[in-house]
This record gives sequence, structure tokens and C-alpha cells, in this order.
Amino acid sequence: MVHLFVSGGALRGGGAHRYIEGCPFIGELRTAPRYRFVCVRNRFPALWPVSHDGAEIRGEVYDVPLDRLRDQFLPNESPELELGVIELEDGTASLAMLLRQTERIPGKYEDITGYGGWRSYRDEVPPASAKSSGRDMGR
Repeated sequence: MVHLFVSGGALRGGGAHRYIEGCPFIGELRTAPRYRFVCVRNRFPALWPVSHDGAEIRGEVYDVPLDRLRDQFLPNESPELELGVIELEDGTASLAMLLRQTERIPGKYEDITGYGGWRSYRDEVPPASAKSSGRDMGR
């Protein structure tokens, strides 16, 4: 079992939550203030680790079996994201989906850090039209 921080579609009520549904819910937590939050293709968010000007981002943490992470969660992830280790607000570590290193180009994606989380952003900005490839889960 590993802790997995989710901040997009895998949140409770999201379309990708089914991949972790039934896993023990640890709680609603925030990241340490070391991340920017961007919106990719107006479909899903991504955490971007930074050395300065970071913020705390709201999300949920689940205790997920490694085989479920490997077999169900990761194969359905968007190509712009990669699995990494983040720091939570309490100083503990967790796995999370991060913006892939090769995608970290300033100005490429809309910075939504000021919203503090995906739900707050979606309350203000509606999702893009449904032209999904089926992989836009946005953890």
C-alpha cells in the first residue's frame, strides 16, 4: 500500500475516481507550498514542482495497493503526466501525478495555482467540450 495524492478527476465524484474507489481514504490534505498548479488542455490539472513561488494545493490522499496503481490507475493516465513523489503540508511524502519534466515549459499551460485546487477552478471555469480520448483523467 502506498499513499496517493490526487488533485483532479480522481477526486471523489470525478470521472477517474473509479480507479481508486474502495481504497482507504486518508483525508483531504494540501501539498507543501512547493508546487504550481496548471490546467492541461482545459481537461485536467497537473502539479508542477518549483523551487520558489509555490503554493499549497488541495487534494485527497488514498492508501492504494501497488498492483492497483500499476494495473488500473497508471495505464489510464494522460501522457503529459508522470508518477512522482511530493511533499504534503505535514511534511510527509506521497505519490502523485506531476507534470512530466518535458512538459514544464513556462507559458505552455494556464497557471491555475491561485484557485488552490481543481474543484475551486471548475467552479469558475467549465470543462472543455467532450472530445476526450478516454485518457484525460486528470489526477
